[in-house]
Amino acid sequence: MKIDSHQHFWKYNEKDYVWMSEEHDIIKKDFLPENLLVLMEEAQIDGSIAVQARQSIVETNFLLALASSNSFIKGVVGWLPFCESAIEGLIDKYAAEKKIVGFRHVIHDEIDNDFILRKDFNKGITCLNRYSLCYDILIFEKHLPQTILFVDQHPNLSMVIDHIAKPRIQLNNFDHTWAKNIQSLAERENVTCKLSGMVTEVINNKWNYALLKPYFDVVLEAFGPDRIMFGSDWPVCLLQSTYNKWVETVATFISPLSISEQSAIMGGTAERIYLNHSSNKF
Repeated sequence: MKIDSHQHFWKYNEKDYVWMSEEHDIIKKDFLPENLLVLMEEAQIDGSIAVQARQSIVETNFLLALASSNSFIKGVVGWLPFCESAIEGLIDKYAAEKKIVGFRHVIHDEIDNDFILRKDFNKGITCLNRYSLCYDILIFEKHLPQTILFVDQHPNLSMVIDHIAKPRIQLNNFDHTWAKNIQSLAERENVTCKLSGMVTEVINNKWNYALLKPYFDVVLEAFGPDRIMFGSDWPVCLLQSTYNKWVETVATFISPLSISEQSAIMGGTAERIYLNHSSNKF
C-alpha cells in the first residue's frame, strides 16, 4: 500500500491561517478530503496521514472528524499544548482516539530558536513515552543542532523529521551545514525522515530534479530506505508543483533502488512508524 505521509486539510480563513502571505494566494481556499482523493487516485496512492496546520485543539478535532468519515485518511498527526501543565490528561484523552498517530508543534515559527529545548515543552513530550505515538519535528535547518539535543532527551520516542528539516535549496550553493547536521541526526535510530516539502524551500530559482537530487542523496545515505517516507505536503506543494509531479519526482529518485526499498519509502515506513506503531491497522 502506498501512503502519503504528509498532507493537510483546511477551510480557509484569514484568522486561523495567518502564516499565509500574499505569496500563498493560490492556496487561500478550502482543501478538503474530496479534493485530495481525486489526486491520490490519479497517482495511485492508497492512503494518507493528515497533519495539523493550526496550533489548536480545534484543529486536532477537525482532522479526526474528517478521518472518521474518510477511510483513506489512515492517521492524524494533531496538535496539543505540550507546554501546559494539563498536557498529561490531554494526551490520555487523545491517545484513545483510533486515528491519532502522533502530534506536532510548529517549532520553526517560534521566536525563540531554542524553543525545542524548553523544560516545560520537553516535560510534555516525555508524556508521549507511555503510548505508541510519534512526534513530528517541524524545523528549519538552523534548528538542527538544538533538535539533536532534543532527540537525545527522548531516545525511546519515535520521531519524524518533516520536509528533510527545510534546508535552503539554492542553485550552485549546496547547504553543506544542513548535510552534516542531518547526517548526525540520522545516527539516532528513533528518527525517520519525510521526503516532503522540498519544492517550497527552493530559493530564487524554479526547482527541477537535478537541483533536488543532492538533497535526496544525502537523506537516502543518512537514513536508508527503511527510515524514509514519501510525503506530498499537499496543498502547500501546489505553490511550486502539482501533486502528481511530486509523486513522479520521488518515484524517479528511488527508481534505482530494489522493489522492497521503493515500497518502504512509498508506504512501508509510514505504515510501520505511524500505523503499526500506534496499533492502527489497515
